[in-house]
Amino acid sequence: MPLPRLTVARDISHGPLDGAWWPRCDALELELPALVVALEPDVDAEVRVTVDPAEWPGAPHAVMAPGRAITVQSAGPADEAHVITLDCGTVGRWVLLVVPPDESVGTAARLLAAVDDPESPLTAVRMLELARTGRLGGTAGKTG
Repeated sequence: MPLPRLTVARDISHGPLDGAWWPRCDALELELPALVVALEPDVDAEVRVTVDPAEWPGAPHAVMAPGRAITVQSAGPADEAHVITLDCGTVGRWVLLVVPPDESVGTAARLLAAVDDPESPLTAVRMLELARTGRLGGTAGKTG
């Protein structure tokens, strides 16, 4: 399994996002196992994932990872786009911005770096908009 392209904020639950993940493709069954391993939940922890159905078309209801089955459910209409939520039992919960696999390297790098700003109130959709226009970072990224 290749290492996931992932940034987890130093200060978990500091804002709307706990990190960012840039998968290599839109095949959740190929990408999700490495992400879960990187987050290091306890071997016995039940892992449930909620995904944006527009971003993961045809996502399976379960994905096999080393030593576990990961339950996958689709987000509801009220949930934010471009987000994946991982609930790992008593170990923790992560809400990650999903950088689209076909995003440019520059935009993806800005997004992966931006999630570690403890002052940022930005949502995933807003971060993507700002990154794609080159306005993410510094004070421009804090305009909401």
